[in-house]
Formats: sequence, structure tokens, C-alpha cells
Amino acid sequence: MFRYLRCDDFMKQTHIIPQEKPAKLREMNFSIYGLTGGAGSGKSEVARVLEHYNLPVIYADRVGHELIAPQGAAEQAVRAAFGDAILTNGVIDRKKLGKIVFADSKARYTLNSIVHPLLAREIERRCFALAEAGHRKVVIEGALLCENLEKSPFLDRLIVVHSDRELRIKRLMDKRSLSRDDAIRLIESQTDPVAKLTLADWVIENNFSLEELRQKAQALAEEIVGDAR
Repeated sequence: MFRYLRCDDFMKQTHIIPQEKPAKLREMNFSIYGLTGGAGSGKSEVARVLEHYNLPVIYADRVGHELIAPQGAAEQAVRAAFGDAILTNGVIDRKKLGKIVFADSKARYTLNSIVHPLLAREIERRCFALAEAGHRKVVIEGALLCENLEKSPFLDRLIVVHSDRELRIKRLMDKRSLSRDDAIRLIESQTDPVAKLTLADWVIENNFSLEELRQKAQALAEEIVGDAR
């Protein structure tokens, strides 16, 4: 049994990135590109290609995992909310936690309300660190960017990777060893990525081969590297 937040708390939207771009980052001409797409869309492969062009990438999921890992900033709050049912050998088991939150919207809001504010703060911190190290561009990869169907002013540009639903289900089953039902639950726990297409500065369709996806990502990388922003 876990502790839900009060109804008026868990229904509030939470965000994985700040909702405003700090003035200092604007003054430093630091550009922030969002990269999103539903689970199984291929956005992580696009991110890997961008990294080959020396574009730093912040993977929001990885940062989130660090936050709930032992000694992470969100670990104790998540354990307090969800109890021992999510632990394996005394450590938060992401698969157990995922089973709960993908099947229960209230549990998902509870988790997001704990993790997302910390995630947004950490992403902002990393952007400042990159800017101060001399970088002028960063890509933030995350399935939950623009979940409220608004593009945060924190982002200068948005990339959406789009794939057909059945292809996404198959990829999740093949690559993550999910059952079809679990893959569908994961997909349905996220905002329909089709609704995000109108927010995008670039859309990458990924319904064919991996090689074609990489070619599209390479063309995008070259455009971003040459972007005057």
C-alpha cells in the first residue's frame, strides 16, 4: 500500500524542465533543444547521433533514475510514498515502481509530483554547468517533454520523433522485453505524441529502417550545429 497525495495535489501538472529560461542563459546565448517522442519512438537513437556531432545531451530518464537511486535526492520521499512494495534488497526497484505507476494514474501523479520538481532543478543546474564550460547548445531528451501540450519557454526549439503505435509496441516488446500489455500501458501513460507534432520545429518520422533514422538524425545534427541560435 502506498500513500497517495491529496486529490488537489496530484492533479496539478508537474514538469520535467523549468518553465522559464533564466536570463543568464539567454545572456550567454545558450540554446536549449528539446527532443521528445513516445516510448519506443527512437528518440534515444536520434540523441546518440547528435552526441556524435559533439552536441551535449541530457537524458531526462537517466537523471530521474539517479534521483531515486540510493542517496538520490528523491529516494526517501519515493520510499515514504510507495512503501516496501517497490524495494528489492532495500533498494528502489524501477521495474516494480513502473508496474505501479503505469497502471494507476494517481500513483503516477504522486511519483511525478515528487521527482519532477527535483528533475527540473537538476536539468537547469546541468545546463548552467555546460554553459559555464563553454558549450552554447544542449539537447534535452525526454518522453515527458511538453506533456501539457505547451512548449516551455525554457526550450528554444523542439524535435519530435514520431512512429506508428504498433511499431512502438513491437520495439518495446523486443528491446525492453515487455509484454504487449505492459508496452501498451507504458504508451498510454504518456500524452499521445501526435498531439505534440504541432509544437515541433522538426519532426522525424521513424517508421522504416534504423539506417534511415540515423541518416535523418545526421541531417538534423548538421542543421543544429549550423543553427545561429
